Amino acid sequence: MRNLDVTTLRSFVAVAEAGGVTRAAGFLHLTQSAVSMQLKRLEELLGLELLDRSGRTIALTASGEQLLVYARRMVALNDEVMTRLTDQAYEGQITLGVPHDIVYPVIPQVLKQFNSAFPRVRVQLRTSYTRLLFEEFSKGSCDLILTTETQVSTGGETLCTKPLCWIGAPSGSAWRHRPLKLAFGFKCAFRPTVIEGLDGVGIDWDVVVETESDRTIEATVSADLAVHTMLEGTEPPHLERIDHKSSLPELPAQKVNLYGAGGSKGVVHDALADMLRRAFRGNEKVKLSAA
Repeated sequence: MRNLDVTTLRSFVAVAEAGGVTRAAGFLHLTQSAVSMQLKRLEELLGLELLDRSGRTIALTASGEQLLVYARRMVALNDEVMTRLTDQAYEGQITLGVPHDIVYPVIPQVLKQFNSAFPRVRVQLRTSYTRLLFEEFSKGSCDLILTTETQVSTGGETLCTKPLCWIGAPSGSAWRHRPLKLAFGFKCAFRPTVIEGLDGVGIDWDVVVETESDRTIEATVSADLAVHTMLEGTEPPHLERIDHKSSLPELPAQKVNLYGAGGSKGVVHDALADMLRRAFRGNEKVKLSAA
């Protein structure tokens, strides 16, 4: 019976989630050649090609995609066992600030993973708008914050870039009406961008819902009474991206940025930052790069 090595599987998962061998090596504190050697040994053990190296970039093969599901579970289980049976020293609280619109689907996954690794550390999750999160961060009320911006400011790092999409009711027609009825939060960072885009192509608009409640916006949009904008992949299942066929302006992509992760700030802090990096970069579905 052949046995899979957890260290090798961890390297494989890191390459898949980081988007390349070099970045993965940095996360793992290994050399690029060491990670490449581990991947080669894993392929030889399984007798399968896990990486497609036929093009300029490398990507996971079908076998690699299948292994990734198992590898993630095996690494997570290994880490949970080691944490719960050995090191229980880490205790306390860490505060994470996240914009409302990017909580799902990534943040619950990160919180679950973090709790397995640090069961005695409480994560206080604060959800708000990007501008308010910056204010909280500057006052020291948040240890780490995520933001959605068109650029990245000093001290931040971009985790992924996502398209800003028009969102409406399933099979809805509100997007066809003029003036275009919009539903937005009072302090939504996307609102000025959307209005600028509409004005730029001469589309009349009317903000029919201004609220601090995401549920109010979702209810209005799902009733086909207005449209909204969200980052691709963050829309709830009862709403859908509008296939407007260029009837609405294209909107600029937005960056998901992380602040507060510069330099080493302790095991717990650094671990949460690293989990956020892996989760958002893994959800971006970028091609894997050899570099």
